[in-house]
Parts: sequence; structure tokens; C-alpha cells
Amino acid sequence: MEKLKFKEKFGFGAYSAAVNIPFMFKNMYFLFFLTNVVNLEVLVAGTIVSIGTVWDAINDPLVGYWAVNKRFKSGERVRPIVLGGMIPWSLFTILLFTNFGLKGLSAAIVAGIIYVLFDMFDTLIGIPYYSMAGLATNSDDDRRSINSFRMFGASIGTMVGAVACFPLLNLFGALDDAGNLIPGTASRGFFLTACVMALICIVGSLIQYYTTEERVKSIGAQEKHYSIKTLFNALFSNRAYVLNMCYIICYGVINTFIMTVSTYYATYVLGSSSMATTIQAVFLVANIIAVFIVGPIDKKFGRKKTMMIGALIFILAMIIFLFLRSNPLVSVLVVAVGAGISVTFAYVMLNTNRNEICDLVEWKSSHRIDSMIASADSLIQKLASAAAIQIIAYSLHRAGFNESLAAQPPAVAETIENLISWAPGVLAIAMVLVAFFHPIQKELEKMNTEKSAAAK
Repeated sequence: MEKLKFKEKFGFGAYSAAVNIPFMFKNMYFLFFLTNVVNLEVLVAGTIVSIGTVWDAINDPLVGYWAVNKRFKSGERVRPIVLGGMIPWSLFTILLFTNFGLKGLSAAIVAGIIYVLFDMFDTLIGIPYYSMAGLATNSDDDRRSINSFRMFGASIGTMVGAVACFPLLNLFGALDDAGNLIPGTASRGFFLTACVMALICIVGSLIQYYTTEERVKSIGAQEKHYSIKTLFNALFSNRAYVLNMCYIICYGVINTFIMTVSTYYATYVLGSSSMATTIQAVFLVANIIAVFIVGPIDKKFGRKKTMMIGALIFILAMIIFLFLRSNPLVSVLVVAVGAGISVTFAYVMLNTNRNEICDLVEWKSSHRIDSMIASADSLIQKLASAAAIQIIAYSLHRAGFNESLAAQPPAVAETIENLISWAPGVLAIAMVLVAFFHPIQKELEKMNTEKSAAAK
């Protein structure tokens, strides 16, 4: 296919920025909001987040199954779905950070219902988010470029969703001079902050819709209805898909640990909640720098080595953290740099792998099932994220975390430090091993050789 124009790649970046604003805002601050604003016990709050995320994961393949068999009048598969899901998703982002003044069980039930509904619409807009790069073009270079633009957009969205949170809270009068929440105005501050982010999100999604296009068509019967058995056989008989799924699990857990724990680290290790902005700013600068180098590294060293390099960078950051642990600020910024680079490498690689796995599955089975692959990957990533949240909540609870105390027991600070270093570091080692055995590069070469031979 012809090379994609900058306008279309920019549209992908705009959409990625849009969806990552509420997504990262939720990832970083929802658990913190439930414990420090709604005043729910940390284990209860963690359970709410985990249950909602598990439900979100379960409904992913249901939506994926519907989408892979769905054809709009325009002939498109997934792009119009964004129009049906973005506005209600933005609305539930606002409700997610609304304190209704309830206590105990009532507060927990309302928060849980809202979170489940938020996650349902997250699934609806997640389908085009994960599938569109594979349907926009069949060019490997353009797909890698699209995913780099998406990662750049994701970094901008994360910046707005995470770094801008405390400045906005301060603007709305929710912080004291030390950068900590003021109990009387914290609820209003979070509500107005969510409103700003939701509005930006809607604008970004409209840009994406009117600048992108679906071009890749199935080589098989386009109107064929696929059964669940056919779809899962096509997926799990593909070794590249299974190993990419393992890579996604590690990525999802690492990202959840860093995003969620950094706010607690800033509050209870550094002594100021607003220091989470500094940690996230460093993380995002590393994100953006990595966006510009991951493509050239992939071209020069190949997919497997690039995946391994990204994970090894984070392992190095964890080792440095252990040596600098006596200086909490410097050590956590080292982790932020390592995680920022590693997450970018993982994001671009796993998404490019996913796009190419769609081609591999179609080559072997004649089924074009982008939406199903995207939703199955999303299910796995969200289950991994739910498990990570539960591990964080249980670990803090076991260490003696008490949401009503300004100063926590010493064991809490030690647990937070371990959750932001050791826990994701071990998973980074697993990512190196998965990347080493990943067959994507060899399978693509084999597919392209056979296609070229058949075309002659």
C-alpha cells in the first residue's frame, strides 16, 4: 500500500493522547482517590478496582467477538465504534472521581458500579485503539511508525492525565502549601480535574475519526461468520501470539506498579503527594525520548534484540535504585527513567507484533481477526493489571497502611519501595526471557518469502 501521510499518523497520535488522559488519570489516582478522599479502607478500595478490571477483561472478548463479525455500511470494522463509546466513557470518567458523600459499604457499592460501567465503555473504545494500526496499512514500516506516533500521543496523554493532575488540583484550591490534599476541597478539585480531562478526550477522539481510514481487507470471505472455537484455535495455535501474550502480561503489571505506586511513594516516602508530578514528568520525558530511538533500533538490531534491550534498561535502573536507596528522590527518578524507556520499547514492540500477528493468523487460517486479537490481548493485560492492583492493596494492608493516618508505619514505606523496584524488576527479567524465545521475526520472514513465491 502507499505510504501513509503525516496527517493520518497524527490522527493516531491524537487518539492515543485522548484515551490515555482518563486512562492514566484513573490508573494513577483512582485507588488514591478512594483511600484518601472517599476514605475507603485500602483493601476494600483495591478490591473494587480489581473486580472492575476483571469484569472489563471478561467483556473484552465479548466485544471483540461482536466486532470481528460486525460490518458497518461503510464496510469498516472498528473505526465507527469510537463514536459510540467515547462520550459515555468520558462521562463515567467524571463520575469515577465524584465523591457522593457516602460512607462505608454504600460508598464502596457506588464506586464499584461506576467503575464497572467505566470499564464497559473502555472496552468499546479499546477495540479501535488496538485494531486500527493493523487495518490502516499492511506496511511494516508504516505500522511501526503508527505505533511510535501512538506511543508519543500516549506520552502526551499520560502527561495530561498524570502530571497535570496536581497543578489542576492546586488551581481548583484542593492543595495546601505543602502540596497535600485539603480535606474540605479535595472532592471538588478531583471532580473539576476529571471534567477538564474528559473534554480534551472527546476532542482528540474526533480528530482521530476524521483523519484515519481502514484499508486492509481480508483475503478470505469477508462476510463469513466466525465461531468462538474457530477464533480461539486460530489464536492459540500461533506460537508468536502466545509468547506476545506473555510479554503483554509482564508489560501490563510493570506499568500498573509504576503508575499506581508512584503516588503513594511521593506521599509517604518523599512526604509530598505533589512530588508524584515530578516522578511522572521524568517518566514521560524518558517516554518521549525513547519514541524517537525505538524504531531505528528495531531496524538495526531486529525485533527480538530490541524487545530484550528495553527490558534490560529497566533491570539496570532497578540495580541502580538499590544502590541509591538512601537517597529516595534520586533513586525513584532513576526508576522513572528506566521504566519510561522500557515501557515505550515494550509498547511499540508488542503493538507492532500484534499487527503482524494478525497477518500471520490470516496467512495460516485465512481469517482476518484483528478485533479478536486486540480484545484477547486487552483481556490478558487487564487481568494482569487487576492482579497487580490486588497485590499492591494487599501488600500495603499487610504492612499496616491506614488511610486515616498522615504518617504511616515504617513497614509501609519499605513495602512501597519494594513495589516500585523489586516487583517490576523481576517481571523485566521475565520479559528478557520471553523476547529471547519470541519467533515473530522468523515467522514474518517465512510468510513474506512464501507470499513472494506465490505471487510470481
